[in-house]
Amino acid sequence: MSWSKWKLLTLVTLLKASVAFLTATETAGQFVLQNDRLLVAVSKSTGQVEDVVLDTQDMLGPVSGNTGKGPYVDCSCTPSGFWTPGGTAKFQLLKGIDVTGTPWGGVKMSDTFKSTNQTIEQWWFLREGETGLHVFTRVLYLNQKTPFLRELGELRTLFRPNTKLYTHLSGSDGNYAPIPGADALRNQVVVQDASWYLGKTPQDPYVQNYSDYWTKYSFSELWRDHKVHGQYSDGTTSSDGNTYGAWLVHNTRDTYYGGPLHYDIVVDGIVYNYLVSGHYGAPVPNITHGFDRTWGPQYYHFNKGAPNTTLAELRADAAYYAHPEWNGDFYDSIAEYVPNYAPKSERALFKATIQLPSGAKRPIAVLSENQQDFQLNTFDHLSRQYWADVDPESGSVEIPMVKEGTYRLTVYADGIFGWFIQDDVVVSRTNAPSTFEWRSETAGQEIWRIGTPDKSSGEYRHGNAPDTSKPLQPEQYRIYWGKWDFSSDFPDGVVFKVGQSVESEDFNYIHWSWFPGYANYLHPRPVYENVNNWTIQFNLSDSQLSGMQKATFTVDLAGVKTANGNNKWATLPAEKYSNVPYTVAVNGGDVETWIIPSYRSGSCGVRSGIVCQNFGHKFVFSSELLREGLNEFVLSLPFNATNVETAVLPGSIYVQYDALRLELS
Repeated sequence: MSWSKWKLLTLVTLLKASVAFLTATETAGQFVLQNDRLLVAVSKSTGQVEDVVLDTQDMLGPVSGNTGKGPYVDCSCTPSGFWTPGGTAKFQLLKGIDVTGTPWGGVKMSDTFKSTNQTIEQWWFLREGETGLHVFTRVLYLNQKTPFLRELGELRTLFRPNTKLYTHLSGSDGNYAPIPGADALRNQVVVQDASWYLGKTPQDPYVQNYSDYWTKYSFSELWRDHKVHGQYSDGTTSSDGNTYGAWLVHNTRDTYYGGPLHYDIVVDGIVYNYLVSGHYGAPVPNITHGFDRTWGPQYYHFNKGAPNTTLAELRADAAYYAHPEWNGDFYDSIAEYVPNYAPKSERALFKATIQLPSGAKRPIAVLSENQQDFQLNTFDHLSRQYWADVDPESGSVEIPMVKEGTYRLTVYADGIFGWFIQDDVVVSRTNAPSTFEWRSETAGQEIWRIGTPDKSSGEYRHGNAPDTSKPLQPEQYRIYWGKWDFSSDFPDGVVFKVGQSVESEDFNYIHWSWFPGYANYLHPRPVYENVNNWTIQFNLSDSQLSGMQKATFTVDLAGVKTANGNNKWATLPAEKYSNVPYTVAVNGGDVETWIIPSYRSGSCGVRSGIVCQNFGHKFVFSSELLREGLNEFVLSLPFNATNVETAVLPGSIYVQYDALRLELS
């Protein structure tokens, strides 16, 4: 332990007996926020949190480069790329008492990238009686000479410890693992970009319990029901034998992008708060003159348990705070210091009753940027997003703390194809509850469906099924894709027989244009035959065809990777498959080629994803192409459709299915 760290811990011990109230102070080199249990120090030289001490436990470890720090902010936002603000920052020390009578202290950091005049600001607030930090982040760009700077490619807050304290990662309730040990990391073998084989150290707890492969993408989560993620210490490495946790709590989510279908990395030894990212094809906003957006608040929570307190128990303690109304009075009290934050006086409770289609399961209502798909809600830099589950019996839904304004309402549900969309929905404090009717889309009599329309490809082979080779049994899709050899699973290609085949065995979670050998550690030879054409076989009776004139074949996708990868808006003239032709043939004849657009692209399955951009297409053709008895559809991606990858990643184009359906009318 360094001398300065020892002095800090000694100071905490001495002050605990005498300090029963919050203090916010400035020293020669730091701003220090402290209550009776938590001490946080922001360095003046870096503009970053460099000390977090819970009781007497150092939660960060010593500073080394960009480790032993956090929460702090960085971005991919300057003409040259990444920027970590703080080195030339200005600061403001804040303190007060909120409307509940609770003391609070805060630090504001503001730094400007002078050559472009773009500013990033971050606030850290600590309240008496809490063991966590309330964090806001702002991006401001004012530059008339260069009205368009670039995309805001990434904006994130990181809690980045440099300590052996933490023993486990926790992404969601069911997805956790021991942190790989130093020996495993020393002996790791690169299998693709940001992915490694750790099987050379079979005694490592991560390898024994979770997987032979390590990638941060295994610890990505879907935003819909996500409340908390972080890191846990089981007590074997702490200074006092107690258990500890460091968590990021999604107490608010209205300033994120992508709605409940957003999917992102949450923890890998760093506890992330990805405010903006292009992972999995997520859209990112443009930085244009006048851009001014504040993200947050989110809450970094630190907790402590007895030696036998489990990860699940500390996680549940943190999840308690994941509600948008929690601490609303406090946020009102500091709103004057945080530009763009909307106090409760500017928010309303949205109440509605939605008549749902029969069979709707897990229905959800989303309020988002008006006139835009909520998956692409980055066009208005002031856009907000909110969602809540709809009661499947009554159709009632309530969404609290919605900023007054005009929104698009989107409703979707498991088991139902399509979406309910209503634009120009006004939310205000004076509005009466609204009523809507969702009539499910139909194009006639349903003949069959494959998969469950649930906005994911999880029901197919190597999707949600557990990897039973390890005790923790993570879902198979989370594991490095190269473990699942397509040519072994489907030596004759995919031939799905309606009424006989089973989705979880006979329909793969990725439809490749060719099965990659590059970045494939186990099977380095590419496979081209029986890969890009998938066959669906089904029987029709005379009574099913009688009187029918039109057939509608719906293909709903849970993701696609075109040649654009995650760079969805770019124009890439050298890439043949930025827009991907997808062809359906019926009984030997092509009926239509659908051009899948580049703006829906995202690196999905190869990054352990089953929920990316959701969209679809209806292939409409004459029922005369169908016949009594056996019929056959062939779903085709271009043979050997390839893109250039600058990292060690497979260059194959692919799609991932949500669900498919045939209707006759």
